[in-house]
Amino acid sequence: MNKLVECVPNFSEGRDLAKVRKVVEAAKSAGVFILDVETDADHHRCVLSLAGAPDACVEACFRAAKTAAELIDLNAHKGEHPRMGAVDVIPFIPLAGVTIADCVKLAEKLGERIGGELGIPVYLYDHAARRPERKDLANVRKGQFEGLKELIGKDESLRPDFGPNLVHATAGVVAVGARRQIVNLNLNLDVCDMAAGRDIARRVRASGGGLPAVRGKAIELAARGQVQISTVLTDYKASSMKRVLDEVSALAAAHGAKVKTAEIVGLLPRQALVDFALESLNLENFDPAVNILENRLDAVGAAQPAVGWREAGRLVGEALSNTDATPGGGSAAAISAAMACGLGQMAVGITLKSKRLDPAKKPDLERAHAALGEMRARFDALAGDDALAFDHFMEATALPKDDPARLARVQLALKHAAEVPLKTAQQAAGSLAIAKAAAPLAGAAVASDINCAVHLLRAAALCAAENVRINLGGIKDAAVVRDFEGRLEKTLAACA
Repeated sequence: MNKLVECVPNFSEGRDLAKVRKVVEAAKSAGVFILDVETDADHHRCVLSLAGAPDACVEACFRAAKTAAELIDLNAHKGEHPRMGAVDVIPFIPLAGVTIADCVKLAEKLGERIGGELGIPVYLYDHAARRPERKDLANVRKGQFEGLKELIGKDESLRPDFGPNLVHATAGVVAVGARRQIVNLNLNLDVCDMAAGRDIARRVRASGGGLPAVRGKAIELAARGQVQISTVLTDYKASSMKRVLDEVSALAAAHGAKVKTAEIVGLLPRQALVDFALESLNLENFDPAVNILENRLDAVGAAQPAVGWREAGRLVGEALSNTDATPGGGSAAAISAAMACGLGQMAVGITLKSKRLDPAKKPDLERAHAALGEMRARFDALAGDDALAFDHFMEATALPKDDPARLARVQLALKHAAEVPLKTAQQAAGSLAIAKAAAPLAGAAVASDINCAVHLLRAAALCAAENVRINLGGIKDAAVVRDFEGRLEKTLAACA
C-alpha cells in the first residue's frame, strides 16, 4: 500500500489572494496534491488541505511556512479567528499506510526544520505534544501573537519544543502536530448578538459541559450582520454533525435566534456526511457499504486503479519524449536521482531485514535508509522546480523587448534556472556519498542494486550540471557566472 498523509496548514491571510497563491504554489512545488484552499476575509485566514507521500508533505509544509513567514507580518494582521503565527498550525493526519505514530515523527521532523532553519518557535500539539497541557491547541494558542510575544522567554513553561525561546518578530509562533480527522463546522445565526453567540458557544463545547469532543467559539461576521458559532468536531463519532446542529439550534432558539446557514471549512471524511444523512433521514435497512454506489465500485475493483510503477515509468518516458520544452534534462536528472535514492532505500531496507545482519551495522544502515528517503522527496520536488524555473524564464522572455524591466527579469530567471539544477547536482553528490558509504554494509544479494543507485546518482549530477552550464551562457554578470562555476566544479569533484 502506498503511504499517504494529509496536512492542513492554516495561514493568517484571508484577504490578499496574491499572497495566498504564493503560499499554495510553494507547497505544490514539493510534489504534493493540493486538495482544497479555503479563504475567509472575516477570519483573515487560509486553510490549505494537501496530501502526498510523507516526506513530500514535510517538504511542502516547510516551503509553505517559509513563504508565509516572508509574506505575512502579524503586527499588521487583525481577524476574527485566534492566531499566533503567519503559519498558525500544521497538523499531519494519517490517510493510508501510515499510523498516527508515523505522523508524530513527521511533525517532529518539520518542527525541527522550522525552528532551526526559519528561526520560528514551534510547539508540538495533540498526539505529538511532549507536555500534557499542549495536547489542546487552544491552550497552545492562548494569548495569541501579542500575548505570547510578552511571555515567551520569560515564562519557562512556555519554552518552545523547537526553535528560539523568543517569538519571531513578524511570523510569530507555529503549532505542529499529529491528529485524527476532524470536522470544522460553522453554524451561522440569523442575528448579530455576540452575547448570545458567546453563551451558545460556551454551552455547546466540551470544556463548558456541552457535547463531548466539540470545541466552539463565537465569531462576529460584521460584513454579514451575523454571529457564527465556529465548531470543531475532534471526534465526529462521539458528537456527530447532526447532534451539533441540533444542539446549537436548540440553544439559539432560547435566544430567539435560528441557524440560518452552515459551512464546512476544509475537507471532511465521507463517513461524516453519511452519518449525517443516516441520522437526518432515519433510514431503515441501509448499509453504506452496499447502498452507496461509489463504495460498491471500490469494493468490486471497478473504480479506476492507481497507476502502477510500470505505467508510471511509461508516463515519465512519454512526458520526456514529446516536443514540449518541459520536462527536460533538469527534471530528468532529478527524477533519476529520486529513482536512485529509492533503489538505495530498497537495498538498505532488505539488508536491515536480514536475520544475518551484523548488529554493529544496523545504526549506520538505518541512518542511510532515512536519509535516502528524505533526499528522494527532495528530488521529487526538484523535478517540478526545474520545469517551473524554465516556465518563469519563458515568461520573462515573452515581455516586450522595449519593456525596461525585461533584461533584469530575464537575468533573474536565468540565475534561478541555473540554481535549481545546481541544487539537484549538489544533493545528488550528497546522496551519492550516503549510498557509497552504505554499499559495503549492504548484503551481497543487493550489491547490484546499491551499485546501480551509485551510478544513477553520479549520472544525475552530471546531467544536472549540463543544465547549469547552458543557463550560465546567458548570464551577463561575470562574477555570478564564476560563482556558479566554482560551486559546480566543487560538486562534480565530490562525485568523482
